[in-house]
Amino acid sequence: MEFQKLLLEVGKALCKDEVKALAFLCTDLLGRNPTSVESAGDLFSRLGDQDHLSAERPHLLTELLLIIQRNRLVRDLVLAHEASTTISPYRKLLYNLSEEMTDDDLKNVKFLLDKSLPRRKLEENVTTLEVFLELEHMDLIRDTDLSLLESIMERVCPMLKEKIKNFKAQHAPLTGRQRSRSDLLETRSNQVPQSFNRGRTTSYEIPEVFQPLAESAMNSSNTSMDFPDVSLGGDALSNGLIGLSTETSSCAFTKVREDVKLLSQEKETSAEQPMSQTIDTNTEILGKYPMTAAKRGFCLIVNNYDFTKSKNLHNREGTNFDEESLLQVFKWLGFEIEIQRDCNRERMLSVFRELSTRDHSQMDCLVCCVLSHGHEGSVYGVEGNTVNLRSLMELFNGLNCPSLVEKPKLFFIQACQGTSEQGAVYIEADGSACSDAIQAKESIPSEADFLLGMATVPSFVSFRERKNGTWFIQSLCQNLVQMVPSGCDLVSVLTKVNADVSQRTDSTGTKKQMPQPAFTLRKKVIFPIPKASPPNLSH
Repeated sequence: MEFQKLLLEVGKALCKDEVKALAFLCTDLLGRNPTSVESAGDLFSRLGDQDHLSAERPHLLTELLLIIQRNRLVRDLVLAHEASTTISPYRKLLYNLSEEMTDDDLKNVKFLLDKSLPRRKLEENVTTLEVFLELEHMDLIRDTDLSLLESIMERVCPMLKEKIKNFKAQHAPLTGRQRSRSDLLETRSNQVPQSFNRGRTTSYEIPEVFQPLAESAMNSSNTSMDFPDVSLGGDALSNGLIGLSTETSSCAFTKVREDVKLLSQEKETSAEQPMSQTIDTNTEILGKYPMTAAKRGFCLIVNNYDFTKSKNLHNREGTNFDEESLLQVFKWLGFEIEIQRDCNRERMLSVFRELSTRDHSQMDCLVCCVLSHGHEGSVYGVEGNTVNLRSLMELFNGLNCPSLVEKPKLFFIQACQGTSEQGAVYIEADGSACSDAIQAKESIPSEADFLLGMATVPSFVSFRERKNGTWFIQSLCQNLVQMVPSGCDLVSVLTKVNADVSQRTDSTGTKKQMPQPAFTLRKKVIFPIPKASPPNLSH
């Protein structure tokens, strides 16, 4: 009853156009023409009947209201804090395009589609969303083919063409096949690029000047280590706006109308032919994320050392060396550093939530580093309770942190798994006994522009030297200092970190470590070369 009252309040607060917008966004969920939705109550009832919306599953409501920019309504009605990711990026793109179009833009679109759509769909009272729906019904546009819409926007509103181009670039792996309605409802985590799997290899050329960092046999009396399951049977990684054009002359519209007609004919001709399209990723030219703001961004460092309040976790000796190295390197790169020490679970959640609510519009990116013990996709607070990594990262997705949309969000986690204590040699570990380490691909959000760098993968140990810090963080910092001045991108830096850490070994030569990066980046992350001299990281 309480949830029904909540839905009633939401329905009262929405105007007719907003209800139509919500119905359009739910097109793929309703399985019918959204124009038949008569009211907000009708829409909510249909979603409830199909088990998309209920008191137990209210997150779709929050997502829909945030998409149509009713943020205050979400806050006033105290709706679910966490939104779902049910609405497809394609559907949101069409809605956002409609919101950016003026009445004159819509008239021009209808003029260009005069020979392609039925006349009743071009009448004055037909909305932009209804035009888009008719184009979909006639199979003139779909999530894998927006060429017609792109051609129209090129003449009507070039700024919106750029939005379409950005969407195509971001979702390029999905092109080449038309997704069914059931595809749209799949868990979006299935869309995470599996950049590291056994079936293919990806190489990055690293200049020869970057020789491996000096290998060292660790001093067993000064070293802590994480020792996950060392059987090699698991497949650790396979699961792994532009100026607005005002060109409206008759000849310009005549040309684009001819283009529209030609595109429509091509679609009709190819409709009977099986779709066959491949993407040659080797020939794609990757762009670079802009790094032009006055400040590079915030760099949050959470350093958990004191675990005396927990039952089974030891203090993390040597972690302060990692904190100092991260501070020096990211300050040198232009970041505004914030350090939080010895955080319990609630404090970590609070710190990340507060950071996600800030305005990052004048920043280029975000960096978060967590140094702690870890367990099965989570990191420990100092009292021994865990925080899910994915839940921390999703605080910075497009719904929760709009000012970081299309900007890289970089997370580096030194939180390893497993314990293998060896008597009288001061061996410690960054995690409790467990068969595998945190799986990076399971922790990273499915949205674009995230990178997660983990200290280890299953089947490998992770070492922390009491007098030097962890192998992963120290290698990351040293390689950033070495490679950023030569213009190397971050993925290449992490590849070099993998190479260096994998060559290090303990004094017996039997224990190794392999870091694990995973990402949904669409462009290269290349930090500008700092004017200041690089920091000296020697301890």
